[in-house]
Amino acid sequence: MGESWNGPLERIDEYRWLIPDSYEKGMRVAGLIYADSKMIEDVRQDQAPQQVANVAHLPGIVGRSMAMPDIHWGYGFPIGGVAGFDCEAGVISPGGVGYDINCGVRLVRTNLRTEDVRGKIEALIEKLFQMVPCGVGSTSKLRLSKKDEKLVLTRGSAWAVQQGFGWQEDVELTEERGAMDGADPDALSSRALERGRPQLGTLGSGNHFLEIQKVEEIFDEKVASIFGIEKGQIVVMIHTGSRGLGYQVCDDNIDSMVRAMNRYGIKIPDKQLACAPVDSPEGRRYFAAMAAAANYAWTNRQLILHWVRESFEAVFGESAERLGMHMIYDVAHNIAKFEQHTVGQEVKRLVVHRKGATRAFGPGHMEIPEKYRETGQPVLIPGDMGTASYILAGTKKAMDESLGSTCHGAGRVMSRRKALKATRGRSIRDELMKKGIYVQSRGNRTLFEEAPEAYKDIDRVVDIVHRAGLSKKVARMHPLGVVKG
Repeated sequence: MGESWNGPLERIDEYRWLIPDSYEKGMRVAGLIYADSKMIEDVRQDQAPQQVANVAHLPGIVGRSMAMPDIHWGYGFPIGGVAGFDCEAGVISPGGVGYDINCGVRLVRTNLRTEDVRGKIEALIEKLFQMVPCGVGSTSKLRLSKKDEKLVLTRGSAWAVQQGFGWQEDVELTEERGAMDGADPDALSSRALERGRPQLGTLGSGNHFLEIQKVEEIFDEKVASIFGIEKGQIVVMIHTGSRGLGYQVCDDNIDSMVRAMNRYGIKIPDKQLACAPVDSPEGRRYFAAMAAAANYAWTNRQLILHWVRESFEAVFGESAERLGMHMIYDVAHNIAKFEQHTVGQEVKRLVVHRKGATRAFGPGHMEIPEKYRETGQPVLIPGDMGTASYILAGTKKAMDESLGSTCHGAGRVMSRRKALKATRGRSIRDELMKKGIYVQSRGNRTLFEEAPEAYKDIDRVVDIVHRAGLSKKVARMHPLGVVKG
């Protein structure tokens, strides 16, 4: 994935590595990478650390330019990148959010146990594959009018529930209650709106998935009990985002910001970091469009959750209520948010960019659901096809150190092209079947691109954020069946 990086990395402790602000003229803060001694060698294999340093040049950045252990090369910011910017002196950057705005994860518990689904996984996966449109260019079962699309973009998950797709409690257990303030459909191009209308309620492709999992291990019994999970339980994970609408929002706003930077006297080391002052016409327009795309993504996952419940009802002949199919939580990746954080001795309003990273707010934070205030918010870390996924809890340490942020997944070690080459002639489907994992997909290409070896070791990545104190391990899940696009 590109040539290796040979810049300076100073070891702070077992899980933290510093890129000093003296590394390059123009760096306003230092860079900080979370990794252990083995993983830092993997991190050096591409130019992602240089991207951490590049982000440190941006106006108004506070604290440090950070990267989680799932760090790898991305557009502008590295995947795994986190940075906060002062709302008065700072900027907002589409490259710090990414193309798949609010790609995120939703986890649903059930009352079912491993023995209850024995012999039924194939039927469940086939039903999910039938009920949830997936794959490149997949189109929705809905016929969304222009008027309803604008309501989706402002109301988010609540719109879906009002239409009968889900339960009110789903909204309460979604980050931002499924709708960011400040969203404005008029900030989107006609092309973005056109792309969004036929895709609402679709899974898409790439690393997105629907997965039936069993809870394999509990690390914290008390927190697990509050989250509503126990060993041997069946849960369902939904991983998808804002589809073509989010992609178009990113594309449109990068172009406008590239043109605007000269006007604002902003100098950047990489044009992929195109940005504008937070309180500029371009900055406000991007935030309004990004928030709308985020709301679209939450609605997308809400619709898919409804069809997941219907699929289980069809296979088990019981209602979703009787099956105990309650949401645990929904977390966003690839997003910028206005948040209050302590910087030095001062509480400041920042715009926090999380690119391939997720929120990990600690105990007592008023922005997380009341039922989780004692534990910290649930943090959902998906594995990649055939590997484990995790539930963690946010921590005070994350609030103090990483702007309430942690990793979002394993992180790639192979590009999709390299993964295709490495898996040529193999049957990934058969390999997973031998591990007891039933897979259904629209085609084989995604299976090759998303083969387990294309990613870092999820156990190691999660162990690093756990030991660094950014989030606390609660449970580990193992896949039984997967739907891929």
